[in-house]
Amino acid sequence: MNKEFLDKLEDSPIVAAVRNDEGLEACLKTEVEIVFVLYGDVCSVSGITEQIAEAGKTPVVHLDLIDGLSQREAAVDFLRKKTMAQGIITTRSSLISCIKDRGLAAVLRVFILDSRAMDTVGKLTRQSYSSQPDVIEILPGTLAPKVISKIRKSADLPLICGGLISDREDVMNALDHGAIAVSATSPVIWDML
Repeated sequence: MNKEFLDKLEDSPIVAAVRNDEGLEACLKTEVEIVFVLYGDVCSVSGITEQIAEAGKTPVVHLDLIDGLSQREAAVDFLRKKTMAQGIITTRSSLISCIKDRGLAAVLRVFILDSRAMDTVGKLTRQSYSSQPDVIEILPGTLAPKVISKIRKSADLPLICGGLISDREDVMNALDHGAIAVSATSPVIWDML
């Protein structure tokens, strides 16, 4: 488990998720410590992560959303060697052990659409340690508190709620029901620290 990453999440439970250069510039002026990079391509991702790191923040790149990268181990190696990423987000559980082997924080993003998705999350804790993500990010983050609590109990892994987080009530609902942090694209949420 990437203890340093988890400590940062506990110290700063609001994560800025950026989808463009304007969002990047805005988040660099905030108190957030962790930035999820949800855009870019193989030519720009290095510069994006460098800006985040130079601002004293932790860049975590969503591998699946970077144009020109495939969901393969070579892409993980590229992000490790050619960028300042300190973590990788993916929807591909098959990449988790590779991400962890490279010393990066592993965030598995799961869309909770039905009971099947809930079962998938529950199975994560029965996998070997090397295949377990450091953190699970569930979307949408505005799930009913009952669902968040159930996910937290079934998967004994730290949880981030992301997507559709739009106000203080959404943030508090997630945190009060077991999430370690929330991720949001809204500067209004970033300033709640």
